[in-house]
Amino acid sequence: IFRIFAPRIKIILKIMYPPEIVAPMIAELENVGFESLHTTEAVDEAIKRSGTTLVVVNSVCGCAARNARPAVVLSLKNAKKPDHLVTVFAGFDIEATAQMRDYMLPFPPSSPSIALFKDGELVHMLERHHIEGRVAEVIAENLVAAYNEFC
Repeated sequence: IFRIFAPRIKIILKIMYPPEIVAPMIAELENVGFESLHTTEAVDEAIKRSGTTLVVVNSVCGCAARNARPAVVLSLKNAKKPDHLVTVFAGFDIEATAQMRDYMLPFPPSSPSIALFKDGELVHMLERHHIEGRVAEVIAENLVAAYNEFC
């Protein structure tokens, strides 16, 4: 049965959120220098870059809008910051998000989430439960501490 419906399921997943819904949420990060990754190849290239790479798994949920994105923007005011800023959008960049989540193992899939990589190695991770219910300033402080240690 799965083989019969798998192609249809993939099509449905690809259009989980229409572009006009996610565009302003994507732009919020792109406007501060994030590169949106839409393919598995782009994810692989981003993770393999030397230096530090901040990854935001963006989402339509309220905690992404109220907590995660504002925290990331606030954290970038720090003197030390990541060399590279990238994002994938859960529910929109389906394959790219799945590929990025593979790099985030052993952490389970989480949206939103924020990860810091150094020379391709995951060195700091904030899962949804670290974001949800916390104010942006507290999340930003956590990220700044990671930047100061790894960047």
